[in-house]
Amino acid sequence: MKRVLIVDDDPGMRAALEARFLRRGWEVDCTACAAEALEKFRNRMHPLVLTDVRMPGEDGLWVMRSVRALAPSTAVIVLTAFASIPEAVAAMRDGACDYLVKPVAFEQLEQAAERVLAHAALDGKQPYGHAPAWLRALQRATQAAASGADVLIEGESGTGKELVARFIHRLSPRGARPFIAVNCAAFPENLLESELFGYSKGAFTGATCAKPGKFELANGGTLLLDEVGEMPLLLQPKLLRALQEREVDRLGDTRSVRVDFRVIATTNRPLARMVAEDKFRADLYYRLNVIPLSLPPLRERREDISGLAEYFVRLYAAPGKPVHFSKELIARLEAYGWPGNVRELANCIRRLIALATGSEIDEGALEGMDRTGLELETANQIPAIRAGVSLGDMERKLLEVTLRATGGNRSRAAELLGVSLRTVRNKVRSYGLPSWSEYVHD
Repeated sequence: MKRVLIVDDDPGMRAALEARFLRRGWEVDCTACAAEALEKFRNRMHPLVLTDVRMPGEDGLWVMRSVRALAPSTAVIVLTAFASIPEAVAAMRDGACDYLVKPVAFEQLEQAAERVLAHAALDGKQPYGHAPAWLRALQRATQAAASGADVLIEGESGTGKELVARFIHRLSPRGARPFIAVNCAAFPENLLESELFGYSKGAFTGATCAKPGKFELANGGTLLLDEVGEMPLLLQPKLLRALQEREVDRLGDTRSVRVDFRVIATTNRPLARMVAEDKFRADLYYRLNVIPLSLPPLRERREDISGLAEYFVRLYAAPGKPVHFSKELIARLEAYGWPGNVRELANCIRRLIALATGSEIDEGALEGMDRTGLELETANQIPAIRAGVSLGDMERKLLEVTLRATGGNRSRAAELLGVSLRTVRNKVRSYGLPSWSEYVHD
């Protein structure tokens, strides 16, 4: 069970957060002061601590530093109703995994909690794999870490681009400083600009206080621009200027702010082709592509599948309830094409464990899944690759087969393919695929 320690002197906020987390299946401990929080943490270490900043006595930043001194892998999210740029920067520098300004939607808070827990679970470990293609990528990542140059990581969705980005950061001289990630595909253009560059008080309606952007929060550390190929064209010149000058302009402010950061960008889209099609600025592409790094898809490192499966078993299996896979099941996993790569494999293992009725899981568990689950035969319905078949045709067929397997559920198809829902929608539209209703019970 996921476990969180909530530290907030506001009884209403504390009760509301406790109720919402409990409703979502979390195990929750609560306290109103920093000293009691540390005592609770000593008695039972929590993987996640959610703390307010301003409280009587010691503040939330003291809580954060204290719990991370006891358990460096603990994920800490800082909440505050009185945001200030120096406070936010200090929090991220001292070890906060995220910094959120109240009021915050619970869905946003839970997403942040899931993200920082996942990153904390992998923190300090080398990304797993012994396939030659993967080891070559890690060797290049290690070399890139020693340099202060910006890095562009290309690879299909689910191949571990962010994991490798964090690996580079940990090995670099900036490893003890903040690592700040922003998904360029997750925000509309106007919100992405304020998310990256921040804004001053009064910059627009609702801007009741200044908010630091991701660039400022990454000061001294690394900024990850995830899925940079999704960045709107109109915003790219401002990003280019920030990369060239190492200074940012907050929305509504008249002065520029100098910032020391390193950028690692990731993309699942071929940026060079996007430049040729005028969908991405050439000068920004060359500015990002100082050290290029390409990650192999899982189908090109099949020798890693069994080891990754064992890792996810250890990660997701309940304590004291060992689970292992039969040789036949492992063979089926190794034979599958994994269009969603490692992310799809992780979801598959988690689902197999959740539905398991005994300690051994055999290949029969695959047949027991419903239509919305992973059916490893699905990929085999796609015609064998042959000379003359275009990438577009193969992509269209894969999307169509996945939509049929999910009964037209685009969200589920996006999860299985390891891409965003927006990508699936755009591909359905561009390929002229039928509406979802035509796939149901097809």
